[in-house]
Amino acid sequence: MFTKPEVVVLPVAGLSTRNLPATKAMHKGFLCLNNFPIIQYAVDACAEAGVKEVIFIYSDESNKKMYERYFSGNAALEENLLRHDKLELWAALKRTVPEGIKFSFACQSDPKGNGHAVLCAKDIIGKRDFMVMWVDDVYVCPGKGILSQLLDIYEIYGGIVENIIKFPQEQLSRYGVLVNAKAKENVVTATGIIEKPKLEEISSSFASMGPYILPNVILDLLPAVQKGTNGEINLTDALNLAIQKGVSFHGVLTASERYDCGTNEDLAKSNLRLSLRTNKVLYEEAVRTIRALDSGN
Repeated sequence: MFTKPEVVVLPVAGLSTRNLPATKAMHKGFLCLNNFPIIQYAVDACAEAGVKEVIFIYSDESNKKMYERYFSGNAALEENLLRHDKLELWAALKRTVPEGIKFSFACQSDPKGNGHAVLCAKDIIGKRDFMVMWVDDVYVCPGKGILSQLLDIYEIYGGIVENIIKFPQEQLSRYGVLVNAKAKENVVTATGIIEKPKLEEISSSFASMGPYILPNVILDLLPAVQKGTNGEINLTDALNLAIQKGVSFHGVLTASERYDCGTNEDLAKSNLRLSLRTNKVLYEEAVRTIRALDSGN
């Protein structure tokens, strides 16, 4: 039985160019998916899993202040809502800051890759095992949250545990793909990950997606990682080094629905899918709109 990590790294540095022009003045974490900023889904997943500390990796002070302000109380606004009997809005505002979580910050001043972003949190993480989530991948789960599902497997095996997804072969070249994968129910073992492989290099149908649960040794391996073909220090390369040194790897086919928010088009699609699934009024409006378009009105 392994003790579950209670610290999560959320990289929120970078220019968010794929979401311009909205990200000209704010970070992509505050773009909305079904009326909630996408960063809220990540922090809510942390809270559901019992996480005690969230570390934001930011790029500059304006970036940092957005997250500090959002994940702090706002007594004046709360008082105003209560005074005007806007209890539903007051409750929505209060739930944005989960109780019992410490918010810490580490700066990544240069965009040197996602592995480098994680390394920036080393001093705060210390000797602890930890987790990493990508903010623009939102996972909605029917039962346990995605981190809780990964932690269930980690408590059995330890080592590296991450969320994986099964894709058709023609889509796999966009992702990191598991090598020598062997599946048993919803858990998959592998001997490595190949990043964005050519079709002839693909040996499984499982893509490495994150979130990740990582042993502390990853922080010792990251400084030895060479820049990848994208010119950046990639977390995947550190995972491969760890696997080569005998650290176990388990991918989990979680019970979850993924909503990609990485580009404006993907965010629009995700908003459409999630909103129609969860809001009857919007669903009915969409039906009316489609019928009007089909009739030429």
